[in-house]
Amino acid sequence: MSPETAQATRPHERGFAARMRGEWLGNPKADLLSGLVVALALIPEAISFSIIAGVDPKVGLYASFSIAIIISLAGGRSGMISAATGAMALVLVPLVEEHGVAYLFAATVLAGILQVGFGYLGVGGLMRFVPRTVMVGFVNALAILIFLAQVPHIFLSDDVNADRLPLNLAFIAIGLAIIYGLPRITKVIPSPLVAIVVLAGAAMTWKLDLPTVGDMGELPSALPLLSLPDVPFTLESLRIILPFSITLALVGLLESLLTAQLLDDLTDTPSDKNRESRGQGVANIFTGFFGGMAGCAMIGQSMINYRTGGRTRLSTLASGVFLLILVLGLGDLVARIPMAALVAVMIMVSIGTFNWHSIKVPTLRTTPLTETAVMVVTVGIVVITHNLAYGVFAGVMLAAVFFTRHVSDLVKVTSVVDPDNVERLYAVSGELFFASTNDLVNSFDYDAVEVKRVEIDLSNARIWDTSAVAALDNVVARFAQRGITAELMDLNPHAERLHANTSGQLGADH
Repeated sequence: MSPETAQATRPHERGFAARMRGEWLGNPKADLLSGLVVALALIPEAISFSIIAGVDPKVGLYASFSIAIIISLAGGRSGMISAATGAMALVLVPLVEEHGVAYLFAATVLAGILQVGFGYLGVGGLMRFVPRTVMVGFVNALAILIFLAQVPHIFLSDDVNADRLPLNLAFIAIGLAIIYGLPRITKVIPSPLVAIVVLAGAAMTWKLDLPTVGDMGELPSALPLLSLPDVPFTLESLRIILPFSITLALVGLLESLLTAQLLDDLTDTPSDKNRESRGQGVANIFTGFFGGMAGCAMIGQSMINYRTGGRTRLSTLASGVFLLILVLGLGDLVARIPMAALVAVMIMVSIGTFNWHSIKVPTLRTTPLTETAVMVVTVGIVVITHNLAYGVFAGVMLAAVFFTRHVSDLVKVTSVVDPDNVERLYAVSGELFFASTNDLVNSFDYDAVEVKRVEIDLSNARIWDTSAVAALDNVVARFAQRGITAELMDLNPHAERLHANTSGQLGADH
């Protein structure tokens, strides 16, 4: 290689090396340790989600390590954790009940294909339409759901475990003390990992009778095999799985993109939302072939990763690899970890996830009532339905209604009569679109006009759609019915073109 060629390639090599360090090797020790904590917390959740979907626990565990490993390579947000999730499991319940687990795998593959397509169509750009109040509601609702999911493990409500309640509560309290107290002494090792190790060691050493990870379900002992879903390749099979696949694709992308946006804000770094969409799709396609259920980003596990220092793709990869090692190589040991240790970690996550500033009295006093209402509705619907997609959709729709109402109320019409009483000038200001047209038409005092000619000045108004054009034509027509000539003045170029192209073709109600 000539010196000139070497010099020309060096900037590219340096850029590639810097990008690799930033995405993979920013802080290997913290990323590996946080990945281990996430892997430990993933096991009981993956088993729980499998039970929700009505399938073998192996299905959720296979999905979790498969998705985590693949998304670390294909995703667009460093440090985000993706695996089997409760929202996706709920969607799959009717499909498994009516048609069996093979159709779950087929639906997962098709959902992945749809997500890849959505990624290429630029679905990531839709995130800018999600208001901040909806994001706050989304985060607060998820924090509440994470905590509520721990309640059965905290209080052991069934009669069989009643005698173990005091010891269980004590273990959770000790776990929380370690999690919040250890960082005051040292931050060399993530405190959640220390809590898990200490509590597990104590329970095993003294053979304490506490609920364990193994009580949640049997752990697999072998790797899954790559195979096609055992369903007929017919239009009837497509008809069965398509509605579920569309729902899985949309719910998965919504949760993933919202979680990516949250981590963007926390780390003050951008992410490629469209790449993330495609990466989620690729992960689900392979997971379906590996005998796993559909998954997406997990805000709870992503927050564990963030709180314990995980920032790069290495932490995501480590969570999948460690999960594989723990389940297949150390399954007997992992099964003996007391659930109290993992419950303490999840309580820490729920407390850290909740936006406490959003419910402080000074904040509530200064925040517009409509924005508070959007946040409350988002939280309420998510908590009631246990479906983040429903709450976010309702919050976005409510925010859009409030915004539309606010903008439409800003339309103003003022008038001035010239000294010679020959004509009248109306000045219109504000945003003219479908929601403000009724106010616009009714703002003119048609019957009080005594001149034969009026001018309507639109220099301070903005015409957005054909509904506004029809409304202006309606105003002109109402004046004409009274023998008054009305002329539209000073339209901006866009409004003039829109009016010229559509005026008289919209069937306005005269």
